[in-house]
Amino acid sequence: MDDFLPDIEHCLEVLQAGGIILYPTDTVWGLGCDATNARAVEKIFAAKHRAEAKSLIVLVAGEREVLQHVAAPDMRVFDYLETVAKPTTVIYEGIIGLAENILAADGSAGIRIVKEPFCRHLLKRFRKPIVSTSANISGEPTPINFDMISHAVRKAADYIVQYRRSDTSAAQPSAIVKWKAGAVVMIRP
Repeated sequence: MDDFLPDIEHCLEVLQAGGIILYPTDTVWGLGCDATNARAVEKIFAAKHRAEAKSLIVLVAGEREVLQHVAAPDMRVFDYLETVAKPTTVIYEGIIGLAENILAADGSAGIRIVKEPFCRHLLKRFRKPIVSTSANISGEPTPINFDMISHAVRKAADYIVQYRRSDTSAAQPSAIVKWKAGAVVMIRP
């Protein structure tokens, strides 16, 4: 853990100031910001050249944070998440307390509980959800490791995390499911 503490401090400064971080997640490298700050979210859309009509994924440290931002979650979703091996983003309805420009047109949002040590530590210290969108220009391939992230995306970040830059393993995006009436609807396996 000591090897990423300086990165955590820099990330906290940038996030609190409404900036963008480029950071390793439990899946692929992501562009992130304070998920409660609409101006910061606008910067993410601009950096990715992404239409604001597309919603963004949000990372949280645990079930408690899901309960803070989902009006009436079906508690069985947490049992389901215990059964999956791959990091899984759940699309929840009835979102509260997140920036409006994160949400889909129906008011839903994708939220993922992370287990990766760096992200969990950052989220616990920040005490707010953080946007996580793949570190690429919209429409381009998702980079599978840090070396594949374009110069344009790196330049858009106010801070680039040092931790795990040398990790060349091929990362994969999360699975995405929608929880509907107690049943899983697979969006992205």
